[in-house]
Amino acid sequence: MTQATAIPDTGAQGASAVRVAVVDDHESVRLGLKAAFLDEGYQFVLAAATVQEFVDGLNGREVDVVVLDLSLGDGSSVTENVKRVQATGSAVLVHSIADRVASVREALAAGAAGVIPKSSATRTVIAAAATVARGEVLNNLEWATAIDADRDFAKAQLGRREREILHLYASGLPLKLAAQQLGIGYSTAREYLDRIRVKYIEVGRPAPTKVDLLRRAVEDGILPGLDPDGGDGR
Repeated sequence: MTQATAIPDTGAQGASAVRVAVVDDHESVRLGLKAAFLDEGYQFVLAAATVQEFVDGLNGREVDVVVLDLSLGDGSSVTENVKRVQATGSAVLVHSIADRVASVREALAAGAAGVIPKSSATRTVIAAAATVARGEVLNNLEWATAIDADRDFAKAQLGRREREILHLYASGLPLKLAAQQLGIGYSTAREYLDRIRVKYIEVGRPAPTKVDLLRRAVEDGILPGLDPDGGDGR
């Protein structure tokens, strides 16, 4: 099972550069998160009850991360909502009731960068939004629970070398340096990476970008996260 990662605190410095929006059909949630983000110095761009309202309200403005509720009252689908938000250039942080495992899994499959339950403290939601806005993948217990509870979730069957390459490359090393660390040629490392991507396509979990590969490595436990107390979770 994927380990939980500690969500770092984010101070006001740097927060002012993060542009945030909230899509939730409960006015109290929208108002509460808006006030919290503004109090922490974030640029709050928009609060909307539906993804359509969010898209219509942008008016050319850009948003770094959208805190998105999964169960909106307009009949829209989870996949549709995640994809439409991503199409605006925004990362998606799912904000939902933790027991909606199927919907959480669908959002992650559609490309959401992480999940944060509505039971979380507001400061935790804000810190998670900052993580996602930096282009990082939020690795936490809610993500792991959604994956573990989904019987249709298929892990790619990677060989030892493929797992080693994925671990190093998804951790941030350039492929050339990953190859050098493993004592293999760059072309061989490239072949491993190509095979990894093919295997993920075969199980319905394509990973065309490096960020996608990071997600897959986290999901499959190849890159374990940290526990909330800062240990390595092992």
